[in-house]
Amino acid sequence: MNILISIDSFKGSMTSMQAGKAAEKGILRAMPDADISICPLADGGEGTTDALIEGMGGEKIELEVTGPLGDKVCCYYGLLKENKTAVMEMASAAGITLVSEKNPMMATTYGVGEMILDAAKRGCEKVIIGIGGSATNDGGIGMLQAFGYQFLDKNGKDVGKGAAALEKVERIIDDKVNPLISKINFQVACDVDNPLYGEKGATYIFGAQKGVTDELKPVIDNGMKNFADKTKQKLGVSCEKLPGAGAAGGLGFAFLAYLNAELTPGVQLIIQAAGIEEKIRTADIVVTGEGRIDSQTVMGKAPIGIAKIAKKYGKKVIAFAGNVSDDACVCNQNGIDAFFPIARGVTTLEAAMQTETAMKNMELAVEQVFRVL
Repeated sequence: MNILISIDSFKGSMTSMQAGKAAEKGILRAMPDADISICPLADGGEGTTDALIEGMGGEKIELEVTGPLGDKVCCYYGLLKENKTAVMEMASAAGITLVSEKNPMMATTYGVGEMILDAAKRGCEKVIIGIGGSATNDGGIGMLQAFGYQFLDKNGKDVGKGAAALEKVERIIDDKVNPLISKINFQVACDVDNPLYGEKGATYIFGAQKGVTDELKPVIDNGMKNFADKTKQKLGVSCEKLPGAGAAGGLGFAFLAYLNAELTPGVQLIIQAAGIEEKIRTADIVVTGEGRIDSQTVMGKAPIGIAKIAKKYGKKVIAFAGNVSDDACVCNQNGIDAFFPIARGVTTLEAAMQTETAMKNMELAVEQVFRVL
């Protein structure tokens, strides 16, 4: 029997590959002759880089870049040398967890640009990047400045960094942009469809979590509009209303307008990058899962992404989770044939989430299900 295992990470407990390897042990105890493949799974957010590094034999590249508030921070990305591909998360360089005090007017994506440039200098021709969890609201201007773009005010001076810079932009100069950037194909994992500005834009919908006050919202939003207008004058492109332009404080807009990037739902992008669909097509049974299975699982979460593809090829899908909610039955209507919690008794959450315990529970739960099969 040919079995594909593609399980999302159990955040704070097991990585995608740890969960997969534990499930493999359980299957082999029940079916010693099974032919098993393990593929990393993630949704484009936290843990995506680690999943693809571990699952695809990538190299972890660590470097120091400019943090969201200008101080130096250590970040990393994954280098897949054979594919000339870098896998990264913008939050590693400009994430909200990197700041102790929120300052949206100054927070910059400059470090994201430095991280991408490092990958470009290592010969990467493709960059896969998740853009969730940002501390920034700068429209991506910081990333572009790192590439060599110059943004000048009415007096011909540099506009500075952060959201405060956006309303000052009068002229854009691109003759010093690093030529390596034009050689990269950018694929962006993006799960929001907000435009750049307006009531449903980056600032009004996501700004508060980054420290944007009600008084600052119209100021920054007008700055976003100015940046989009000046970009259109310079590049002749209008991307501000496209779905995802408002993602990560407008970083999505910078990718669309300046880098001709493709914005794709995170699950789809990771499934494509890891070549999972072909392995589903040739599998007899597909095993997936995540830390908690509930009604929200069907809202674009990784296991449902797997299940939808499996159903296209008429494959059975079995899912495992740390715990399962009462409303999880909706998953049965969306491609998961059966799901099972792995917990084996009353315990504390802390004890259940210990990696060794979780992996053993996964192994034993999977074994029993496959004994039935």
